[in-house]
Amino acid sequence: MSRVEQLSKRERRVLEAVIQTYVQTAEPAGSRTLSRRFGLGVSPATIRNTMSDLEEKGFLFHPHTSAGRVPTNKAYRAYVDGLISPAPIATAEHDRLAEVLRAPDSPIETILRRAAQSLGVLTQELGVAMGPRLATSVLRSLDLVRVSDERILMVLALEGGAVRTVFVEVAGSIAESALAEVTKVLNERLAGLTLEEIRTSVGPRLRDSISVRDARELLNIFVQEAETLFDEKIALGEDQLLLGQASVLAEQPEFAAADRMRRLIELTERPQALADALRRRGETSGISITIGTEHDDERLRDFTVVTAEYHSGPLTGVIGVIGPTRMPYEKVISLVNHTSQLLSELLP
Repeated sequence: MSRVEQLSKRERRVLEAVIQTYVQTAEPAGSRTLSRRFGLGVSPATIRNTMSDLEEKGFLFHPHTSAGRVPTNKAYRAYVDGLISPAPIATAEHDRLAEVLRAPDSPIETILRRAAQSLGVLTQELGVAMGPRLATSVLRSLDLVRVSDERILMVLALEGGAVRTVFVEVAGSIAESALAEVTKVLNERLAGLTLEEIRTSVGPRLRDSISVRDARELLNIFVQEAETLFDEKIALGEDQLLLGQASVLAEQPEFAAADRMRRLIELTERPQALADALRRRGETSGISITIGTEHDDERLRDFTVVTAEYHSGPLTGVIGVIGPTRMPYEKVISLVNHTSQLLSELLP
């Protein structure tokens, strides 16, 4: 039985009213306020009793000695799972997003950064994005370019149009003939495979493929360092987290307290926790919502993260927002979902 199914019809209406009031005002909701604003058809005393029942069930709590109640993480989870309907996207919001994302001849990183910034402004949260994952992307071709006697540039052309470059360190000067032979062998043996398949099977695939010593020594580098050279994170810069404007989030009442503001600053200056959370969300399809204490990482316990995956050819990435658990979920969910759809339509 879901959290919402555990509640009576009256409890659901009162819980929804408390959440909507708190999201809009950032102030604890009292029974008289709910009675005036929502016309629940019962007296303030009945609403107060219902709020007490919801508190006993873990959906509401008293902040300090306030007579009003505030939703818990459990309440927000029940709300997004069973009480809300996504808000329609306003024409102005759609036009703004489409205009930003349709900038011609822009690199994908630029488009994603603009998407995160615009999404943050429209939702009044912090927009976030990460580039497409390459683990399942197929290698179309590979080229080796001499940069110096000790360094070679490997250029990976992937299906879907993505091109990534990785430097390969070598012990000494490699003859042009050896470089050409290794390039040929790598393409013959590895083209058509995913980066993940290459990393896990490159040794057997390249074994006994070259007899010339110079070329064999170079080829051994690709076998010994396959985990690094064909790592999709390094190839794409996947650890790079693209952020919107944190100042939008900093203006919200939750961050008036110094400790919460400090945690917000830490997230933006050292965003590994947020990057890890977004990467895990890239492994699931559709909208993903993680609220407060549902996060594995303590540093995210004050926040809600709402994300959706987008597609760029055969690749997928993540776009979304992070904000306090008190957020307008209907609007945020709709805008995040809409932005992911626009990105999927517009990216090559």
